[in-house]
Amino acid sequence: MSVAQHQSGATWDLLARVAAGSGEGEEPVILRELLAFSLAGDRYAVPVERVREIVRMRQLTPVPRVPAEILGVISLRGEIVQVMDLRMRLGVEVSDSSRTSRIMVLHGDEGAVTGLLVDTVSEVLRVPEEAFRPAAAGEAEFVTDLCEHDGHFVSILSVERVLNVGS
Repeated sequence: MSVAQHQSGATWDLLARVAAGSGEGEEPVILRELLAFSLAGDRYAVPVERVREIVRMRQLTPVPRVPAEILGVISLRGEIVQVMDLRMRLGVEVSDSSRTSRIMVLHGDEGAVTGLLVDTVSEVLRVPEEAFRPAAAGEAEFVTDLCEHDGHFVSILSVERVLNVGS
């Protein structure tokens, strides 16, 4: 290999590392992917890996003798999915669903799925690990962390705590 070929290969290698964000001497940036949504004008997010799908609001079948935050069930391709009003669960002012309302279907424990009714689903966020801060003591029941994205704070929800109804 000639010196020119070696230098050219080194240049391409350097360009590839810079493009991938892992140049010489730099520590790789760890990004967390979150699905952002809104509820009563506030921004929230859950880890993307917990989201199975997002569906439009549809007719719910009420279920007797369940906690008030459980709105009912829907059928998704033959599977029965319980739907929870996230506003009610978080103690936010309850309102009627709108055209932009969505049901986020989340993976729960032991293969169970639950739908969360939210006002809007906005985007997938890719946030560096160092941008996360612990939630304030008053928010710790359902919110695990806070992060700043595009000049706004986003509350990161604990899926386990939100889905653990009746405790």
